[in-house]
Amino acid sequence: MTTGQRVADYMVVDLITLSPETEINRAMHVLLDHRISGAPVVDKNGDLVGVLSKKDCLKAALEASYYREWGGTVAQHMSKDVETLDAGTDIVAATKAFLNNTYRRFPVIEEGQLVGQISRADVLRAMSENWG
Repeated sequence: MTTGQRVADYMVVDLITLSPETEINRAMHVLLDHRISGAPVVDKNGDLVGVLSKKDCLKAALEASYYREWGGTVAQHMSKDVETLDAGTDIVAATKAFLNNTYRRFPVIEEGQLVGQISRADVLRAMSENWG
């Protein structure tokens, strides 16, 4: 089953991204200040190299509580094995990807470059608009 609707039709393109060199404490505040649960991490060339989530920040905070100081960079705490969706992926296939994973969002790639991000809410909105 397909809808003709693609991930590109519903993804967010105005992204908050992080650099691998950013201090973890600063990155945590970026997530909190923007009220987002995670952000793609891109290198100086704009290539996707990871994702930093609030869960990653919680681990860093717990570590900091033991050592009594924050330390490290985003690169040391981010998830490096990032699953992505292609911008041309059908919205039904994207829905299945969310059901088969615990992820709240997927970075969206087109021709190898990060072009957006799609969340569970974006996909739910797409499904609602098509069958709601």
